[in-house]
Amino acid sequence: MTQTTSMAAPGNVTATRNGVEPRGQRPKPFFTPRKIVIYSILVLFSFYFLFPLYVMIMTSFKTMPEIRFGNIFAPPIAWTGEAWIKAWSSACTGLNCNGLAPGFWNSVQITVPSTIVSIFIAAVNGYALVNWRFKGSEIFFAILIFGSFIPYQVMLYPLVILTRELGIFGSLWAVILVHTIFGMPILTLLFRNYFASLPQELFKAARVDGAGFWRIFFEIMLPMSLPIFVVALILQITGIWNDFLFGVVFAGNQNYPMTVQLNNIVNSAQGSPEYNVNMAATILTGLVPLIVYFVSGKLFVRGVAAGAVKG
Repeated sequence: MTQTTSMAAPGNVTATRNGVEPRGQRPKPFFTPRKIVIYSILVLFSFYFLFPLYVMIMTSFKTMPEIRFGNIFAPPIAWTGEAWIKAWSSACTGLNCNGLAPGFWNSVQITVPSTIVSIFIAAVNGYALVNWRFKGSEIFFAILIFGSFIPYQVMLYPLVILTRELGIFGSLWAVILVHTIFGMPILTLLFRNYFASLPQELFKAARVDGAGFWRIFFEIMLPMSLPIFVVALILQITGIWNDFLFGVVFAGNQNYPMTVQLNNIVNSAQGSPEYNVNMAATILTGLVPLIVYFVSGKLFVRGVAAGAVKG
């Protein structure tokens, strides 16, 4: 009678006279009840949020007779891009029939300087509040934070008076100024929290080596701050590009941004509504923030995780 002797060996294996028999942990199945529930919910919500976009895209490529007598959920029978061309170049926005193109360039002229100026000022504010504390810095920071919670509507009339006295009311400069002012409080909070999460030894070492305010900021802080700059960039571009209130109040009739032009196209009283043109115009208006977010989305997550929302 043959006897088999077994003993425990490192790595969860059993030594026998017939060789080494591995006895590791069994692999977990991929489709567990928990994962099935989670992925089912995610897929359900994905369809819920993407379904309106699907309807908009399909409608924008249909003709008006097909929209009136066809199925709203079905793809176009004959694909056509005429609605997109009309939305961009010839749709009526009130008395003018120049499409969204003028509003697009107005939005670009508003968004670019507003984003650059507000982010730069907020970055300097956050850097100074963390590393160059001055008398009354905490009060200054508290006022900035308080300002980020003030509803925009409360400040509209004072800002109208201010821009009128400056002689810029009804121009793009008025919208740029307003967006810069309202963007600084929340951006300052983000930059302050991010700079506070960086090692203070770097700042102290630079100070010992004789570096000043601006040299430390440009040569040490900025190269380490790409994630938080992407966060601020996405927040500002999304907020400024999608703004309607400031554009319709401060820009003037000749300087309306894209969102105001979209509203004028959709609510135009000339003839029957052209749903395909409206859908195409809506997608064109939201295209820029979507592209910016998808291109830099990973850096946005990194910036938030690296200290953008830390207290």
